[in-house]
Amino acid sequence: MLTNELVPRHDEGGITTLTLNAPNTINALSETMMAALGSQLDRIVIDDAVRVVVIRGAGAHFCAGHNLKEMAARRSDADGGLGYFRALFQTCSEVMLRITQLPQPVIAEVSGIATAAGCQLVAACDLAVASNDARFATSGVNIGLFCSTPLVALSRTVARKHAMEMLLTGGFIDAQQAVGMGLVNRAVPGDELADATRQLAVDIASKTPAAIKVGKRLFYEQATLSMEEAYAMAGEVMACNMMADDTKAGIDAFINKRPMPEWRGK
Repeated sequence: MLTNELVPRHDEGGITTLTLNAPNTINALSETMMAALGSQLDRIVIDDAVRVVVIRGAGAHFCAGHNLKEMAARRSDADGGLGYFRALFQTCSEVMLRITQLPQPVIAEVSGIATAAGCQLVAACDLAVASNDARFATSGVNIGLFCSTPLVALSRTVARKHAMEMLLTGGFIDAQQAVGMGLVNRAVPGDELADATRQLAVDIASKTPAAIKVGKRLFYEQATLSMEEAYAMAGEVMACNMMADDTKAGIDAFINKRPMPEWRGK
């Protein structure tokens, strides 16, 4: 499949929606699916018209993780598939990192199940909105394959004991549990999912992209630093942010009780 068939892109009002479009495999992250998603992200990163990205799944479910049938077929390789598996999980990791490194915020719109690498994808996104019937699991341990790459995003999104329980048991959690754990921002009735996600995206898209860009980058970069280093980095970023034209215009409008200006910064 071509990229625009496997991960079609829809743009409206500064919001880009990417749809994992393989419902017959529960939108599994096959080699071609990951390549298509990565290709779309590479286009978005240089597109200043995009303010927010939404990732959703076609059909009833978000994503069931990697395509196990595709993976099992490589057992017949000369090395038993080891080289292929290394490359596959490296590709997956690179796609997840692209989401974090993308200057635009990324929202996961989750219906149905999000399991294994599908749950990883939710955790890798900056925000997530789920339908009330959504369910999440890092279920690899149930078939003898520990969800090692999913744990990277999961353990950086929810508390350690919550992450470990999911990883060690492989059991499902529901949407309300996911909200309580911080994996998902909010859960809504299924018929309200698209509108709720859109509303969140519109709210973010209304802010100056220059501030959003530096803020997202700082959020992830400071997380690995000591508190002293984080404050030093944040202070420098905030000082530079104060020099931006949009920031000057926004503060001036606030002080003088005028409507916020039309943001022009990139």
